Amino acid sequence: MRTFLSRFLPELTPVSKRERLRSAAGALVGILATGLVCRASVPAEALPILIAPMGASAVLLFAVPASPLAQPWSILGGNLVAALVGVTAAGWIADPFVAASCAIGVAIALMMLLRCLHPPSGAVALTAVLGGPAIRALGYGFVLWPVAANSLILLATALLFNNLTGRAYPHHRPAGPRTADPPSGARVGFRAADLDAALEEFDQLLDVDRGDLEQILRRVQMRVYGRSSGPITCAAIMSRDVIAVAPDAPLAEALRLLRRHRIKALPVTDERARVLGIVTQTDLLDKAAWDRSGPRLGLGRRLLLTAERGRAPHGCAADIMSAVEPVKPDMPIAALVPRMSEAGLHHLPVVDADGRLVGIVSQTDLIPALLAEAGTPEAPARLRAPAQPALA
Repeated sequence: MRTFLSRFLPELTPVSKRERLRSAAGALVGILATGLVCRASVPAEALPILIAPMGASAVLLFAVPASPLAQPWSILGGNLVAALVGVTAAGWIADPFVAASCAIGVAIALMMLLRCLHPPSGAVALTAVLGGPAIRALGYGFVLWPVAANSLILLATALLFNNLTGRAYPHHRPAGPRTADPPSGARVGFRAADLDAALEEFDQLLDVDRGDLEQILRRVQMRVYGRSSGPITCAAIMSRDVIAVAPDAPLAEALRLLRRHRIKALPVTDERARVLGIVTQTDLLDKAAWDRSGPRLGLGRRLLLTAERGRAPHGCAADIMSAVEPVKPDMPIAALVPRMSEAGLHHLPVVDADGRLVGIVSQTDLIPALLAEAGTPEAPARLRAPAQPALA
């Protein structure tokens, strides 16, 4: 009986208490902001203020913002399409239950066709048909108010809240090199075409981004490889004489350090040697404007930083540094490959238990170590064997 009942429980991915608290707080803020703004916009007795499907939308936007069903086009397109279909069905079909069932079915078909599938939109279509005389009286005005208004305000709140609390929303993956080559992490193991073929055979909609699914599978692949490889850790290969830069150092100082020491990356550390970010050659090229005196902060970058931080930038290393997640000295080197590939970085700082900088690992350090591991007796045979030329 226990085994049978366990089938009814979903196997959710584990998340931290901090993430659960952030999700709940986001939904609270989102619904509160939507209700208050809408109530201040129209008289309470004139139009509906807040519709129930927004509660379901809040679950997606704040609890699972990485889901394809929670992206901006999903909530806007899905809710508007469902509202249009629901109002049309209510006007054309006399029987409310037939109208409701037709509205839901047609709305799902259109949302899948337009790539804006959003589960709460089914409730929007149902509300348009069964919402009572007040909703029916609005006609197609129901699409604009309250559906479009509620959706836009809730989406705007999700954009602000998620990004201010450390989530990237809309969900995206770091951009890789703009070349025809696949990312470095995708050049070994299974191919993207293999994943696409498997998904086609599975033939069911998954509530996970295809790119995220590929990253998860590649991480699994690297962990399996890590168990069968030698115990080489970051501490064994990292550079310990690390040149760092202060967050308030001018851009010219960062450039001088890179040139003087012939390095390509500078960890940005505070007075306690804790890593705040990293400045790379790419950061100086892409995020700084150049003139005869060297790199400086351009107007566009200044405006962007002012909008993000609420204060004017100073043209220093902190204004162009990239976010980075440091690693620990005891981390196996096999785990560094997905970290570097996904972050688009060629260097990762190494910190001790107190979070202080103790070294840095580069791809130049990593490649010989991985080759050494591949040559050990414990390494998989496919990695030790010489590559065979492809047949034409």
